[in-house]
Amino acid sequence: MNNKTLTQLMIGAVAFIAGFVAGSLWTENQLLKSGTAGNGQQVGAPIAAGEKPVAADSLSEMPEVTEEDHIRGNMDAEIILVEYSDYECPYCNKFHPTMTKIMEEYGDKVAWVYRHYPLSFHARAQASAEAAECVAEAAGNDAFWKFSDMLYENAALDGAEALSEDNLITAATKSGANAAAVQKCIDDGDLAKLVTADFAGGRNAGVSGTPGTILVTQDGPQELISGALPYAQVKSIIDGYLE
Repeated sequence: MNNKTLTQLMIGAVAFIAGFVAGSLWTENQLLKSGTAGNGQQVGAPIAAGEKPVAADSLSEMPEVTEEDHIRGNMDAEIILVEYSDYECPYCNKFHPTMTKIMEEYGDKVAWVYRHYPLSFHARAQASAEAAECVAEAAGNDAFWKFSDMLYENAALDGAEALSEDNLITAATKSGANAAAVQKCIDDGDLAKLVTADFAGGRNAGVSGTPGTILVTQDGPQELISGALPYAQVKSIIDGYLE
């Protein structure tokens, strides 16, 4: 094989590898932009009613609900919905009013627990989750929920820009927390560990996208509700356990 032929082969090989890498990066970027997983399923999108892709042994790995959780409703409710969520996730934003309506409909029969599951490709998700924990530390559980409600409402209007640090501090103040205390907490970064623990617990329980809501009865975790299912479907699932 002469030098000219060898050089041509090497150039061809380099071009092939470069093309493959570029194609892979483009595909990944398109999937993230479109919100789809590699199998074509939309990240956070509803799955078929009654489909239970997560095994029971995975669900049992979900950390137990305690008084340290962010709970809306009756701690002793027949059903607890543990939502793993991301403040920057558009599907979580869509699902938040559904969960609010569920709470209004079922009263003390259902409780709502919020846990953090910030996705790495959402630039402000982690910071927003840490800010929420700072609000809870500074002003308690009610302030945490007011803060969360505001973030989802604002994100629906302005997207990630609504989650800038200035806007987080403004929302914290409106929720009843001291701005200086929350700012110091954010700067210190000490509560990042709580967000990390939430994420790890959800992942171990089989959550792979947001929102991922685990339905818990008195007998323990029962099933994972994947994605932003419409109200009627969530209601149907709940009613099946209350019958």
